[in-house]
Amino acid sequence: MQNLNTPIGHLFTVLLDCYGPQKWWPCQTGARWEIITGAILTQNTAWTNVEKAIGNLLAVDVMSPEKVLETSDDKLQELIRPAGFFKQKCAYLKAVAAFMLERESAFEQSTDMWALRKELLSVKGVGRETADSILLYAFNKPIFVIDAYTRRVAERHLRLDGTLHYDTLQKIFMDAWPADVTIYNEYHALIVALCKESCHKSGCGEICKNLFDAPVLIERLS
Repeated sequence: MQNLNTPIGHLFTVLLDCYGPQKWWPCQTGARWEIITGAILTQNTAWTNVEKAIGNLLAVDVMSPEKVLETSDDKLQELIRPAGFFKQKCAYLKAVAAFMLERESAFEQSTDMWALRKELLSVKGVGRETADSILLYAFNKPIFVIDAYTRRVAERHLRLDGTLHYDTLQKIFMDAWPADVTIYNEYHALIVALCKESCHKSGCGEICKNLFDAPVLIERLS
């Protein structure tokens, strides 16, 4: 399914053997709107804070585009306060909610992923990482998500420049094998697992050191 004859393909296999299928996106209901909500709220905060905010929204049944738009700004801000930047994210959630009420059906049916991405990027508060998370995890479109974890692993273990433009780094990962929603989903989740457990911002832990050696890997597969 994936191209193992590249460092990117091999790393995926190594991580999958280590951690097993992740079956992402992490959410309580599995509903599309909860995934979209998480993609907005996770901007500039830890996922544990997002879980608290989503728990608040679920507790009062504000977990649909309609309910978000019906809720006052003050109330919505208080519900999502644990995720930080709550005034901005309130505006973002309402903008995305209005957009989805109008365009969700079209997103389900369309196969023009890049046109859909362009539409999402025009919505207030939706940047590349957020748009791609929504496309991949909420609509099952074959696009690879680039985040800080991806950049860290790419630089440390794949000898890629972690400062590359988002779209450039994304293309490198997506060109490693034919478009595959399952692989893109799992790979991103596996990278997150590695970074949470070993590949920390402050440096690599034992799993990184024992799991693979980047120079040897590159030489063997180049």
